[in-house]
Amino acid sequence: MHILVTRPEADAGRLAAQLEALGHTVSVDPLLQISALPVPADSLEDAVGIIATSRNGLRALAQSPALDAATRLPLIAVGAATAELARTIGFTDVTTGEGTAVSILPLIEAMARKRPGPLVHIRGEVVAYDLAAALLPRGIDLRGIIVYRASPADALQGATRDLLAKGEIGAVILMSPRTGATFARLAEAEGLAGAARKTVLICLSPAVAAAVEPLRPERVEVTERPDSAAVLAAVTQVATLWSGV
Repeated sequence: MHILVTRPEADAGRLAAQLEALGHTVSVDPLLQISALPVPADSLEDAVGIIATSRNGLRALAQSPALDAATRLPLIAVGAATAELARTIGFTDVTTGEGTAVSILPLIEAMARKRPGPLVHIRGEVVAYDLAAALLPRGIDLRGIIVYRASPADALQGATRDLLAKGEIGAVILMSPRTGATFARLAEAEGLAGAARKTVLICLSPAVAAAVEPLRPERVEVTERPDSAAVLAAVTQVATLWSGV
């Protein structure tokens, strides 16, 4: 099956390689461009803990003069892949959530009880779930530091347009609500909505599925868990049905 991966470049290569190892043909068209923003060296000087809900945030932190101070602190990672990267860049005290921002709310509460003081969420300009707002009624003040920008693509790549127009893409992997909304918007703007809605849209969460609703897709598959392993499992299931086996 021919699969379109829409992840930002930093994460697309690994997923594409995993899909190719399963025997699929893969095209990559990143629909979000990630740009690291400056993180001053003293931005974490009074923090007692760090929350990371994206590998993009950790990559931006890794490029900054604040990294040394950051790695001395305990970190809560949204999921296993984010935790793995955190350890790679030098964090040693890492607690791992179940892959969603909601899943780490109890972990943040536990950290706040154990370590009174400012907790810092390293985040992008736009977040799918507002952790700070969710924690405020619980008496926890979570300070956000914006460390990267995710800019949506202005157009689909030419190769993507051609493949969609010819009906050669069997499935599109969409990993965030912004990516889903961008795909739906660009497909409509470029006259490819009809072709795009015939592909299987594999979405990482119900929120991603909701973001593609304007496209009126014929088939949407939501992964059982918000992680890459579940994405691969969903692809295998779709490919089996697609091939008629």
